[in-house]
Amino acid sequence: MSEQIFPVPGPRVEDLASTDFLDFDNPELAPFLEKFRSENVDETWLLQTYSKIRDYQLYDPHHLDLRKPALKASSIAFRKRAWCVEKSILLATVLRANNIPCRLGYATVINHLGSDRLELYLRRKEITFHGYVNVFWKGNWSRCTPAFDKRVCRLQNVPVLEWDAKTDSLFQQELAHGKFMEYTHYYGEFSDVPLELMEAEMKRFYPHLFEKPYDEKHFSFFHSESN
Repeated sequence: MSEQIFPVPGPRVEDLASTDFLDFDNPELAPFLEKFRSENVDETWLLQTYSKIRDYQLYDPHHLDLRKPALKASSIAFRKRAWCVEKSILLATVLRANNIPCRLGYATVINHLGSDRLELYLRRKEITFHGYVNVFWKGNWSRCTPAFDKRVCRLQNVPVLEWDAKTDSLFQQELAHGKFMEYTHYYGEFSDVPLELMEAEMKRFYPHLFEKPYDEKHFSFFHSESN
C-alpha cells in the first residue's frame, strides 16, 4: 500500500520526544537501547532495527494489559512476549532515541493471526486498536507493523512482513493461500499512546472483559480499574 490513508503533515517536535510511554530517557531502559546504538544511523540500520524489534519477542495477543506501567517501553523491553501495541511502542521508542521522528498508529482489523483462539475470548472477529508505527525517513512517511515475528509466521506458514522504509507495510498475510489482514477503521496517529481512547474503544468492543477479572494461563486482560 503506497498511498496515504489520510493526510500526514511533516514531523513535529513531539514526534521526537520522550514521553510517558516512549520513555527512552528512563535510565532503566539504557541497557536495552545500547543494543541499537550506532554511529551510522542509515537505512540499513533502520531496516535492521525494524526486523530486530519484530523478532525480539514472541507475538502474543492473548495477554493484554492496558494499565499505564505495563505500556511503558521501559517495562515492555524486558518481556519475552508482546502484542502489537507493545511492539509498536518499543520500535517507536528506539527510533526516537536515535533521532528518527515517528508516530503511533491504531486501527481496527479483521483476521488477525491467531484469531480463531482469540475470538473465543473476544467474542467477535474484530481486533480493535491494532498498533503500527508511522516513520519519517528521508522526507517521507511510511507505516510498518513490527508485530508478527518469524517464529509465529513460520508456525502459520506465511511470510514475515518486511518493510522498505519507503512504502506502507501493513497487510500481514494470514493464510498460505493468500488471505490478508483487513483494516476496517483507522483511529489516527499519535505522538504518544492515547490510553483513554484505547480503553474506551476496547470497552465498547468487548464490554464483557470489563465485567469480571480475566487472569488465566491462556488469556488475561487488565485495565485501569483492575486490581
